Amino acid sequence: MELDRADLKLLERLQRDGRCTVQSLSEAIHLSARATLNRVRKLEAQGVIEGYRALVNRAALGGQVVLFAEIALKDQRRATVQRFEKRMAACPEVVACYQISGRYDYLTRVACRDLARYRELTDGWLDDVGLGIEKIVTNTEWQTIKEFSGFPLPAAKG
Repeated sequence: MELDRADLKLLERLQRDGRCTVQSLSEAIHLSARATLNRVRKLEAQGVIEGYRALVNRAALGGQVVLFAEIALKDQRRATVQRFEKRMAACPEVVACYQISGRYDYLTRVACRDLARYRELTDGWLDDVGLGIEKIVTNTEWQTIKEFSGFPLPAAKG
């Protein structure tokens, strides 16, 4: 799908503020509110816009420890990978999971009420032979310097 300047401007604005009004979007791209709404709906229908979320201040929810777990699997058989990925997707404490290249196969971001809960989780993962985990290396997040759910957008063509 080719995106024009107006589409890219819409996406840029919606990434910063998913609750902005159609009127403010239309003013930003110099189109009518109806034309702007049609563009947004088209981007949603085509899967360019996957959804809208609220960013929650973790401190407001009480203390949580956030950790990054680098995980190496013993093998890359499809059944093992599928079991592992399904388990990560189902775990509410796993807030992000990425398949990566390099020394480890996955990088997960895990938010737990405390380190004891994190240890319970990882011990359970390691004890489950079906997950095929060889090793978990953990790094603690001390401070979030930047967190943005959006992506840099390409330049418009033409």
